[in-house]
Amino acid sequence: MKYKLIALIITAMTVTNSLVAQQLNFSKVKAFEHQLDDVMELIDTTELKHKLKEVEYNYQQNQTEINRTRLGIIYHEIALNLSFFSKTEFKGYAKKSFDILSELFNSTNTSKELLPFIASYRASALSLVGAETKKLKLLGEAFTLFNEAVKNFSSVSYLPEFLRGSVAENLPWFFFTKRKFAKQDFQSIINKQNKNAAFANSKVMSFTYWAWAKQRQSKKFRNQSISYLDKAIALDPHYKAGRHKAEDLKAKMKHYPEFDY
Repeated sequence: MKYKLIALIITAMTVTNSLVAQQLNFSKVKAFEHQLDDVMELIDTTELKHKLKEVEYNYQQNQTEINRTRLGIIYHEIALNLSFFSKTEFKGYAKKSFDILSELFNSTNTSKELLPFIASYRASALSLVGAETKKLKLLGEAFTLFNEAVKNFSSVSYLPEFLRGSVAENLPWFFFTKRKFAKQDFQSIINKQNKNAAFANSKVMSFTYWAWAKQRQSKKFRNQSISYLDKAIALDPHYKAGRHKAEDLKAKMKHYPEFDY
């Protein structure tokens, strides 16, 4: 797919997706989330490589839309966690992810409850393509896709805001107009989780509480940040999510001047 067509596709799909979002069934979205959870937010590289082989094999055996979605997501996770540390082996996985997810997103046959996952990871994959190719224009286009995903699907899924916030928090300081989403998005997820305990799972909330605290280390927010770091740690007993980073940040914050614990 040619990236210069992205803007046209976004315009054409915005009205349709807005209408679709209003019709999404939360229970069905959560059912798809359950089927996708094992390929999302993987931090163990050994587990990730094993999962890649498993997902590719399953797709070869049974080319369903859920298996194709899983393939697009695992390629994203490979790009995020491995491509920047490899000269050749894992290069190009971000583009593979973007192409697969774009095909699913633009298909009229794709189950509408899968769209929150497809749209969110599609945007994130494009941001990774931009990072890998050093094309800043693609980063801007990725945030256009993120903004559409948040607008259309954030009421039924944590993923649009979670991935937009995750990309935003890792941008250099001069991307301040985009970095603002890091604070905004993780706070929004916490607000929704407080209203509905089923909104996001423990893995996501562990990452979210850590990310919130990372953005707010000043004395004004320090006690609340420590409280959230404790939650991040408690929600991740097996170190599969944000616990390790939360423990490191908590230890660091305890040594800040005028720390009131």
